[in-house]
Amino acid sequence: MGSSRPLRDAPDRSYAAKLERFARFAEPELKEIFAGFALPDGSTVLDLGCGPGLATAWLQAGIGANGIAVGADLSLPHLRSASQHHDKLVQSDANQLAFLDSTFDFIWSCNTLNHVAGPVAVLARLRGMLRAGGRLAVAQSGFLSDMFFAWDAPLDEAVRTACHRYYRQRYGLDLLDTARLRNVSRDLRAAGFTRIAARTHVIERTQPLTSPDRDYLQHAIFEGAWGEKIYPFMEQWDVARLRRNCDPSSGEYCLDREDFHHVQTLTVFESRD
Repeated sequence: MGSSRPLRDAPDRSYAAKLERFARFAEPELKEIFAGFALPDGSTVLDLGCGPGLATAWLQAGIGANGIAVGADLSLPHLRSASQHHDKLVQSDANQLAFLDSTFDFIWSCNTLNHVAGPVAVLARLRGMLRAGGRLAVAQSGFLSDMFFAWDAPLDEAVRTACHRYYRQRYGLDLLDTARLRNVSRDLRAAGFTRIAARTHVIERTQPLTSPDRDYLQHAIFEGAWGEKIYPFMEQWDVARLRRNCDPSSGEYCLDREDFHHVQTLTVFESRD
C-alpha cells in the first residue's frame, strides 16, 4: 500500500449517509460506551474521523457546557453534514493532524485507523496531543464475523467471502494489508502507549426492528455494502438466495422474518501513555 490513504479518501469524497445510518443504528451502544468513559465535565475532546458528527454531539453532551468536543474529518461533505449536529469542526488529514501537543483530555476515533497506511505514526501523533493523564479510545468494527442470516449460515459465509474479495480488489489490497488491522494493540504499543485495555461490544438486533435498524440494514448494508457489486464473487445459487432475503417485495425478505437475528461487534481499545 504505497498511498497514505489506502481507501482513496479525499477532501471531496463522501459517504456521509452511510456513516449517519450506522451512527443512528448503533446509537444505544455508542451512548453506553461513551457513558462508560465517565469523562469529567469541562473536558476537551477530539472525535477523529467524525463523519456526520452525531458521535461528536453525543460526546459534547457528556462533558457539559464547559467542555469542548471537536470533530475532525478529511472530507468536506462529511463536515457539511456534521454541521447540522455540531458546530466545532475542523478539516484535518489524520496523517497531518493540525493540533498542538497536550491539547486534549480524550480522543475518540472509530473505524478510522483502517483509512491510513501508517497507523503507528498517526497513533504516536495522537499520543502527543493528549494532556497528562489523557486517554485515547480507538474503535474498530468487524474483528468478529457479523451474522445477518441466522437461519442460513452458508449464505452468511458466502456473502462475507464475497465482500472481502470485492473490497481487496477495489482497493488493490492483499490479505496481509487487511489482516494487519487486527493487531491494534501492537500498533498502540509501538506508538508508545503502555496501558491498554480492550473490550468488544455486541450490537445485537431481533424483532421488532426499529426504523434506524431497518434503514441501516437495508440501505447501508444490503444496497450499499453489498448489492450487485458483490455478485461476481458469489455462486449463482447464493446470489439468488441473497436477492430473496434482501428484496422488500420478496416473501422471504429477511427483515420481516420473526426469527431475524443480527449480530455485529465494535471493539474499543482504551489507552493511556
